[in-house]
Amino acid sequence: MQNQAIIIQTEHFQQLIDNLILQGYQTFAPTIKDNTVIYDEITKVDEMPIGCIDEQEGGFYRLKKHSEKTFFSYTVAANSWKKYLHPPKIKLWQITKKSNQEMQFVSENKFSGKLAFIGVRSCELNAILIQDRIFLKDKFVDPIYAERRKDLFILAVNCARAVNTCFCVSMNTGPKAESNFDLALTEIATEKEHKFLVEIGTEKGKAILENIPYKEASLEDQELAQNITEHTINQMGRKLDTNNLAEIISHSYENASWDEVASRCLTCANCTMVCPTCFCTSVQDTTDLTGEIAERWRNWDSCFTLDFSYIHGGSVRSSTKSRYRQWMTHKLSSWMEQFDTLGCVGCGRCISWCPVGIDITEQAKIIRQEDQRKKL
Repeated sequence: MQNQAIIIQTEHFQQLIDNLILQGYQTFAPTIKDNTVIYDEITKVDEMPIGCIDEQEGGFYRLKKHSEKTFFSYTVAANSWKKYLHPPKIKLWQITKKSNQEMQFVSENKFSGKLAFIGVRSCELNAILIQDRIFLKDKFVDPIYAERRKDLFILAVNCARAVNTCFCVSMNTGPKAESNFDLALTEIATEKEHKFLVEIGTEKGKAILENIPYKEASLEDQELAQNITEHTINQMGRKLDTNNLAEIISHSYENASWDEVASRCLTCANCTMVCPTCFCTSVQDTTDLTGEIAERWRNWDSCFTLDFSYIHGGSVRSSTKSRYRQWMTHKLSSWMEQFDTLGCVGCGRCISWCPVGIDITEQAKIIRQEDQRKKL
């Protein structure tokens, strides 16, 4: 079933945010911090990076002012939406010893609010669906994720441009959001007008448009939106051949390229921190100096840290080579066995925010080439 498409003018975007707030949502959207686009809570459209454009390359990010006052000319933010669904640091519980020697247990991870994400790119929407598969649709459900996810409002944005690190087309995750959103915008900026084509995905999305002036999208409007998508497809800066990729990588344990990439990798874990699908965590127990209060915290962790694979006797993956190989093999191979999907959506963050510009698409290409040579 095709989603209903309407047109709203840019001057009514604030009213859309206001409607979300009136419905009790905390509204999160792209904004600017330290000359970087990040996702954070906003209440005013002026807090968004209007008129900004980004440049991204391996180990490179720059945000610049653009001559056009477009709302969404930049691509993905430095952080991802998982920060709000799968928090980087959260207290699980606290135990306090009372004067009568009784113990008071308090669970502190309850969440009662409603989240609204404004400006979700298609690759990021697919990343949320992957995390849904991990946290909600397996034998064990993560209650923290479930509470935050259940009332989530998603306002997706179809990309009007791509940067050199984008490869969502290769992963079949973009640049256009096809489903699983409440509303999806395509920004149309021409010499004559500046407006949004809005696709209504749910009744919840339709209700948020209440009292906002709109008109039905014409065939010309829909063609303009389609042309924007096709233009973005042709702008992809990277490609990743996924054909038999999971099988190839699973058989490449001794590939010589692991040594080369390890010689450059800093094991800083930037790639896993900015990745919208990585989900590894560790648990930390603490007590105060009196011994009367104990707490348990869950924190993001990474397969790049030495302690992550530590067991009695030492770390299972003590070398940089083994840790990088674990990350990439999980992301592009064993993830498929676990969750019936690859763990990459082609957002390119791991390339942009790697201090030495390691490129996952290039590494996959090298492994594929070596595999083909062995078969000759």
